[in-house]
Amino acid sequence: MKMSWEDKVRRVVPYVAGEQPNKPDMVKLNTNECPYPPAPSVTEAMQGVAREKLRLYPDPDSKLLTQALARYYGLKPEQVFVGVGSDDVLAMAFMTFFHSGKPILFPDVTYSFYDVWANLFGIPFRTCPLDEDWRMRPEDYVAPGGIIFPNPNAPTGLEESQETIERILKANRDVVVIVDEAYVDFGATSALPLVERYDNLLVVQTFSKSRAMAGMRIGFAMGNEKLIRYLKDVKFSYNSYTMNAAAQAAGVAAVQEEDYFRSITGKIVETREWAKGELRSMGFAFPDSKANFLFVTHESVPAKELFLALRKADIYVRYWDKPRIDNYLRITIGTRAQMERLFTFLREYLKRPVA
Repeated sequence: MKMSWEDKVRRVVPYVAGEQPNKPDMVKLNTNECPYPPAPSVTEAMQGVAREKLRLYPDPDSKLLTQALARYYGLKPEQVFVGVGSDDVLAMAFMTFFHSGKPILFPDVTYSFYDVWANLFGIPFRTCPLDEDWRMRPEDYVAPGGIIFPNPNAPTGLEESQETIERILKANRDVVVIVDEAYVDFGATSALPLVERYDNLLVVQTFSKSRAMAGMRIGFAMGNEKLIRYLKDVKFSYNSYTMNAAAQAAGVAAVQEEDYFRSITGKIVETREWAKGELRSMGFAFPDSKANFLFVTHESVPAKELFLALRKADIYVRYWDKPRIDNYLRITIGTRAQMERLFTFLREYLKRPVA
């Protein structure tokens, strides 16, 4: 049998992101983007990057952004690692820390990039089932090659307690534990204070959600200086110049805009809590989300049916045809007007005669 170049290609099943439609009158609530623009100073900072700088490589250490984040979170710059979105940071962390040959552990219902990275990098993994209330069971996370989980979780939106996180850390001092806090700014508590007590804890956050900068791709990790040094070693073995100059300038400006940050996250939390009441009145149930989305199921109408009907009306939410979650929709919290349009459609649809 003749050999082909295709026989030598690495074949993987890629991560599938939410749809990115571009229609003038759509309501896009499927990818957990912020419904508000970034602070005005962010745009000004990007425009202020001199033309002369664009012919030069950017600072490979992203020093100004790293220093700004360190000041904001009360850390040393040596405790902060910056990457091109939290996905870049997490991928680097998988390559760096999950190298023992033992399976890493993460929940069975969680961010669906974790198993993709594990397969891509040849890392064995095992999923731990969430309980019937969508909660992690600390006793399941024992003797792994590493642990990763989001808090709040995605797609459920539930926040695990600091007690649960610390139980997992105490039981696994010999491996790195990564807490993915992409949604922490919408009312949850960060595990960052635990960094001082647990040198194996890495906390990862992003500018994509609460700082309204998904298009700029800025993520960062915080932890023990030694952890960060190992991460940088892998980064500089892969690609030194990962973050461009405009993104670095925009990131510094965003960190300095505390009032604006509090304003938009506050509006999203307020809209989320109002939305919970509206959805309950229509027969929906959901975990008590601390994220910028809700994970909902209806008492009588299948989630897939609702997903397709909403899509036909140019209202986009997220649906997964997967075990345990195939009767749930994940709805990003948009503006009040966007949510009103969603609810108007749902009320009309749910009142229709059943064939």
